[in-house]
Amino acid sequence: MLGSRFGYFSCFLRTLPALALALAALSACSGESAPGDAPSQGTGAPDDAGGACNVEPTTVTGLDQTHVATCSEVSYPDNPPAGGNHYSQWAAFQSYSFPVPRGFWVHDLEHGAVVYSYNCPDGCAEEVAQVQALIDALPADPLCSADTERRVVLTPDPLLDVRWGVSAWGFSLRADCVDSQRFQQFYLNHFARGPENLCNPGTDFGGTPPCQ
Repeated sequence: MLGSRFGYFSCFLRTLPALALALAALSACSGESAPGDAPSQGTGAPDDAGGACNVEPTTVTGLDQTHVATCSEVSYPDNPPAGGNHYSQWAAFQSYSFPVPRGFWVHDLEHGAVVYSYNCPDGCAEEVAQVQALIDALPADPLCSADTERRVVLTPDPLLDVRWGVSAWGFSLRADCVDSQRFQQFYLNHFARGPENLCNPGTDFGGTPPCQ
């Protein structure tokens, strides 16, 4: 009887190293994100230029973050803006049928948003629908709520001197048409990388164009 118990004990001791290794591996795996988890921020990867839409990426540094009077005139050296001084309010993360003044949505960039802007004097409803579908297919932002799935603004912009612009804090794209692949990748590169990482609700202006 004693020998039998000693044999069981010896066998248990021999299994301890393997058991410890298995537990260590399980612990390491538990800290990794599952393949289906939404990313918490952009990768910071560089943006691709070119393509059929002549996409032009720009990187901007040394941006100011000063609040200025709401609806006051704000000038930006880059078009579309990639950051800078802005209004104290920011636009709600959504799509707009009217132009949102830049002072509002540049504040969105500060919060880690990506803004898709366009200037189509003769209309471009099909392209806008294409970009809206692209936005709707982007992964949900873990920092946001079910009511606001991601930090994205889509707005007309009569000050844009090219058909399409895409902006994040410190980065922008200019394009002659919708390049779905590059527009999507820009978001995946830069979302949630602004100097203030927030997904708090902004103003939707009550559906009325502001600063009129």
